[in-house]
Amino acid sequence: MKKQSIIFGFHAVAAVLASAPERIVKLYQQSDMDNKRLQILLEQAQQKQIRIEAVDKQQLNAWAQGERHQGVLIEVLPQLLQDEEALFNQLWQSEKPPFLLLLDEIQDPHNLGACLRSANGAGVDAVIITADRSAGLTPVARKVAAGAAETTPVITVTNLASTLRRLKKAGIWIFGLAGEAAEPIYQIDLTGPIGLVLGAEGKGLRRLTRSLCDQLVAIPMAGSVSSLNVSVATGIALFEIVRQRQRPKN
Repeated sequence: MKKQSIIFGFHAVAAVLASAPERIVKLYQQSDMDNKRLQILLEQAQQKQIRIEAVDKQQLNAWAQGERHQGVLIEVLPQLLQDEEALFNQLWQSEKPPFLLLLDEIQDPHNLGACLRSANGAGVDAVIITADRSAGLTPVARKVAAGAAETTPVITVTNLASTLRRLKKAGIWIFGLAGEAAEPIYQIDLTGPIGLVLGAEGKGLRRLTRSLCDQLVAIPMAGSVSSLNVSVATGIALFEIVRQRQRPKN
């Protein structure tokens, strides 16, 4: 079984069962595990005529490389990923202003998965990630995303700078989150077409990425800690955008 062809964990498996059952080659269940959540998944899989095989916990541990699989794992066909052209074709089809999250070389799959989960909860139209020096949609990232990676479009680009320039020409305002920025995010109008950019763990935004942002904003820090984990910062910033967009207009 190929490392990239597996998805594990209740939420992630349930998301594929609901949205793309045709991608599932086989479902593997932990042979000595019996609980209500697992039974529900198995019943759903049986209804969709998906092959099921019971294997021992050690085998699942090996496939999941020690990550918490919760007793269920599926082997899947490759996901049909959207490309940049598809993104630009659909940007203006929605009645609401475009809302994008761009992640500049996020390398920890746990952080990427958490960012995807927040993006899904905030109603982001698409998440854009870099092809190089990025975690990518690994099984761990999908597990942490709790199903968000199966429903929120994720687009991988080889040149983030080029993508940012195209977005700006399309009328999308690019905000970069940077700890040293003078403007607090809570004092900025975030109700229009937005692309929110966050940088890698420990490094932040790359110099070129930073220079292409229309405005840099910061999350004010009141304690002794100088910065937040990138996935935490992503959640805070995304839901500030949501809060402003849901605010009644005068």
